[in-house]
Amino acid sequence: MSKPSPPEDLSRLCVHTITTKPWSIEKAMDKYAEAGIGGITVWQDALDDRNAALTGDQLRSRNLKIVSLCRGGFFPAISESDRQKAIDDNRRAIELAAELGAPSVVLVCGAVPGQPLETSRQQIIDGITAILPDAESAGIRLSIEPLHPMYADNRSAINTMEQANAVCAQINHPLLGIAVDVYHLWWDDQLEAQIKLAAENNRLFAFHICDWMSPTSDILNDRGLMGEGCIPVKTIRKYMEKNGFNGFNEVEIFSNRWWQSNQDDFLRQIKTAYINNS
Repeated sequence: MSKPSPPEDLSRLCVHTITTKPWSIEKAMDKYAEAGIGGITVWQDALDDRNAALTGDQLRSRNLKIVSLCRGGFFPAISESDRQKAIDDNRRAIELAAELGAPSVVLVCGAVPGQPLETSRQQIIDGITAILPDAESAGIRLSIEPLHPMYADNRSAINTMEQANAVCAQINHPLLGIAVDVYHLWWDDQLEAQIKLAAENNRLFAFHICDWMSPTSDILNDRGLMGEGCIPVKTIRKYMEKNGFNGFNEVEIFSNRWWQSNQDDFLRQIKTAYINNS
């Protein structure tokens, strides 16, 4: 008589609400909980016209750990008034995270087409420095997410782990760390060393997983399930874990293809891909 298969360990699996974009957060929380998923990262748009504190209670009542709020950042701007607006927006994001009960806010740091990257990076440092007192008051961590260099024109002037580590070192605050996203960093031959450096300074705050489709049809909205593309997800996860990371593995997939599919089937495939390919 064959032995029963061991139960799937989904306790460290987190799914971003943007991954199942067609679902409302109310439907997503029910489906994630029913699937046995351990955590959820909430995107701000999922909270539109909702009471964040009530939504947080609803998530916790379903035994879903709230991992992060996505997203803050976008600090660089040409005008001082626009830079101040970005700072104000990030302060509101910190307040929203606190109301929701999320322990951290992920920062997509921003950039301005035509503005020197050095200028944008300094504006990012200035912006983060300005909001850190708010993060301190709320007890919220800030996670810099380096983005692939293809986004250096308008989404982020922080494009490598090395750059993210340098910003963290310059600001030097225990509430500032890094969100490692395999989609943006898998190509970097310094990734393992930079993950180690971040760990040595207690800066490994988050880990996002998906896959890079090859060829890709859309640099933003053609991400794949783990195992569909060319990213060595298991290897990068080993880099994280051997350096002490024991947090959630967060599935963050922007995909027109998957958003157009049956989301119940998609969620089942997320679970399978997580168990087999990450």
